[in-house]
Amino acid sequence: MNKYKLLVLTDHKNHSSENSLYALVRALAANPLCAEVNIASRAMPENEDFFSGKNAIKLSVIKPSADFAFDKSGKIFQEDIHEEFCSSYDWVFLRMPPPIDSSFLDFLSKNFSEQVIVNDPQGIFKTGSKEFLMNFQDCCPPMRICSSLEDIIDFKKEFPIVLKPFREYGGRGIIRIDGDQVWEGKTEKTFSEFLDQNKYVDIAYLGVRFLKNVNQGDKRIIVVNGEIMGASLRLPAKDSWLCNVAMGGSSNHTTVDLDEINIVKTIHPILSKLGIVMYGVDTLVNDDGKRVLSEINTTSIGGLPQIAKMRKEPLVEKASDLIWDYFLKNKKKC
Repeated sequence: MNKYKLLVLTDHKNHSSENSLYALVRALAANPLCAEVNIASRAMPENEDFFSGKNAIKLSVIKPSADFAFDKSGKIFQEDIHEEFCSSYDWVFLRMPPPIDSSFLDFLSKNFSEQVIVNDPQGIFKTGSKEFLMNFQDCCPPMRICSSLEDIIDFKKEFPIVLKPFREYGGRGIIRIDGDQVWEGKTEKTFSEFLDQNKYVDIAYLGVRFLKNVNQGDKRIIVVNGEIMGASLRLPAKDSWLCNVAMGGSSNHTTVDLDEINIVKTIHPILSKLGIVMYGVDTLVNDDGKRVLSEINTTSIGGLPQIAKMRKEPLVEKASDLIWDYFLKNKKKC
């Protein structure tokens, strides 16, 4: 049986004990197809030239132990470092948090052209804009591209709306407009004030109808190679309409309904063609009580170990097997 060498790219600077990278690396390394796993972090000073896109010949890496786990001190990324040629790897597991500079994604595509990268860098870039959701309008609330203040004025006449910056993440920069009231996070202002403040600003938002049932929670569904692994329900904090945990929301285990299964079936063929293997699908309850698509996340998807623990199922190991299956089917022919 052939065995393969795996490179994991990450940034451990802001990791916590909840980060799913550690469990995923252990599972990927334990797979019978794995010859060796090495990890390179953007936060390792030795790799500054690589992560700035200047050098793709060698990388400083660590070899994780069988009990590889989060260490608050970051000590595991400071000891037993050795150099490896980038060309020595068969495939790359890209697990870096957003934002990821588009030039670095181009750098990876160019310099690892003979290797499979999960998720594909160009796929990450294409799907990383909220504008990508326009491909799935039948699965989403009413929405439109807002490229000017006139677009916003016209769209808000129909119903309360939410404006999402194309390439922000974690709830950053989201604006809610209801008549003459505007909320930017917890800051409230009039629509006239909003217009004055944005008179000379480039406008680039995905405008979406605000859903009154947002208090029923934002569901995150984790999908690997087309299979649904599980889901968590993120509820907004008291007196907030934002469900993101980074914005004060809470996360709880939940299940997936038939509408959400159909959403995944709809979007997966397109994501698969773009080389997106592991991703998160977010849904909200629309005004008719039906779950609809609100976000697609394709960078560093977390939460799987926590869902596995609540369900008492080996979901991380299952996800690892599915990722290895994808690699085998898509590895470059020699």
